[in-house]
Amino acid sequence: MTQKPQCVFLNTTVQAFKTDGCLTVWEPGQDYVTCSCDHLTYFGVLLVSVSEGNVSPKDQEVLSYITMIGCSISLFALVITVFIFITNRKLRADNCKKIHISLAVALILLNLHFLPSQAVAAGSSTQFCFYVAFGLHYSLLATFSWMALEGLHLYLLLVKVFNIYISRYLLKVSMVGWGVPAVIVSVVIINRDCYGHTPLDESNPNGTAICYIINEKVKWMTLGVFNVVFLFNVTMFWVTAKWFLCSHVNKKVGQNKHYEAKRELVTLLTLTVLLGITWGLIFFSFGTLTTPGLYVFCILNSLQGFFILIYFLLSLKKTKDFAVKPSSVTRTTTTKT
Repeated sequence: MTQKPQCVFLNTTVQAFKTDGCLTVWEPGQDYVTCSCDHLTYFGVLLVSVSEGNVSPKDQEVLSYITMIGCSISLFALVITVFIFITNRKLRADNCKKIHISLAVALILLNLHFLPSQAVAAGSSTQFCFYVAFGLHYSLLATFSWMALEGLHLYLLLVKVFNIYISRYLLKVSMVGWGVPAVIVSVVIINRDCYGHTPLDESNPNGTAICYIINEKVKWMTLGVFNVVFLFNVTMFWVTAKWFLCSHVNKKVGQNKHYEAKRELVTLLTLTVLLGITWGLIFFSFGTLTTPGLYVFCILNSLQGFFILIYFLLSLKKTKDFAVKPSSVTRTTTTKT
């Protein structure tokens, strides 16, 4: 071989072969060539497929690094969050925190399956890719499920404040949070061709791929589940914001009112994370808003675990403050675990 080989990929936008992101591994005398392309993936592909024509290769690369860094930070933060919960008795006694930590565990599973999905897809093990895709789908559905349960629990706390009694509440909530996704994937897995090696850009089957859902009907079903959860949680967020606004207006004007307003604002921002409201930014990732929409989506949602850690740290501080200065307002709940 007198000429040096070069690895390329087909850029469907310009209808030409490009070398961007591809590394050629070859030594003189070898009778084979190894191609390693680093067209990375980003968080938005879990819900929508974006073609190369809508997002430039440079933006895809930046989005990929944002996603990988953000998801890695989130994974680390979520592990710390779980550790804080396990080691703090007062947090373990709080039903709200138990639901939050279940969402954190679902996000840990999501990140653990999402981060290596591209590397596994690039490997030769079809069976391993199948299991990664299966786990990724289950953890994604579990994340949606627990975000919906966050909204339901919020409704019970704010709207149905008094005389709430649900026998074995947390057990029933957990059965829904982990069980419903398990039922869905159990039905899907009957057809083993639904999971496996799938390209990010369907117009370029030889491009970057991940281990995920192959079947289009299952993809649309997953998006449908997200839509239902998102609409429900947006409604719960609106009810909560209205409740905070009414309670703020009814308070007497005083020095503490400004402080209370800031605290309520922080609470609402926290709820956007717990309820997954930021996931709705994917609906703006089309047309001229595709690139900026994906940037905001990837930044906020890849760091969701980090924001949950911040929330738990603030909860710890609040718990310590109450221990020093007990609140004069006592609220009773009769929700039983």
